[in-house]
Amino acid sequence: MADITAAAVKTLREETGCPMMECKKALQESNGDAEAARDWLRKRGAQVGEKRAGRETAFGRFGIYADVDSGVGAMVEVQCESAPVTKNAEFIAFADGLAKQLATGPGASSAGELLAQPDPENVGQTLGELKDDLFNRVREVFNVGRMIRIDSPCGAYSHNAATVAGVLLAVTGGNSDAVKDICMHIAAMRPKALTPDDLDADIVAKEKEILTDTARSEGKPENIIEKMVEGRMRNFYAQSVLTEQSFVKDDKVSVGQFAKDNGFEIKSFVHWELGVA
Repeated sequence: MADITAAAVKTLREETGCPMMECKKALQESNGDAEAARDWLRKRGAQVGEKRAGRETAFGRFGIYADVDSGVGAMVEVQCESAPVTKNAEFIAFADGLAKQLATGPGASSAGELLAQPDPENVGQTLGELKDDLFNRVREVFNVGRMIRIDSPCGAYSHNAATVAGVLLAVTGGNSDAVKDICMHIAAMRPKALTPDDLDADIVAKEKEILTDTARSEGKPENIIEKMVEGRMRNFYAQSVLTEQSFVKDDKVSVGQFAKDNGFEIKSFVHWELGVA
């Protein structure tokens, strides 16, 4: 067996981020060959990962790639086991790398398909290999959840505080700053639909039924109840519909008017919260 020096162990530790004793074991098993030791660590990490695969991943963040000028946007949900890891720079880069590849690559219909694609930031490495290396360093399970790509100019926002949320907003025209402002509005106000016509018909019918019954209980004449309900539905839309909501940065205008004033039209939006289907 080759003589394993402390310097060799230290170098392998710095290169891989794996625990010191595992680096020493890897070099011993590989007779001092550093490249073979790296392979040993990857295989060892895969074995440990398989054993831990069933662990709960209740924390995480959304990787996002979007820009109004790029004509495409993507968002990927990445879950982990603990809150501190969500602030780990390598974990953040991994999540954003997934989103960038989903947006700029050939697309993917599953997590496995995306992970098999190249890491856009590291030539010669797949995203799956990056995930395995990250596991070896952090020793937490990482799961790729929901993902979406929108082939349209997009703005985006990721909120990572008490509530972890991600927003993609497809637009026509506009500028990145104004579009991002609306993304932030969506994360805060949680609209249910883009326009009144996009609301679930059953939800609208139920609300009208409640308002009608309320008006009758107030003793209002039947011939004016319909008009009252129409007026009160405008308040309902102002709470539930993005384009009708008062803009959080200027409540004197609606979101729809803010977009118009800034030269763009909102086409669609996606708003996800971690752990909420």
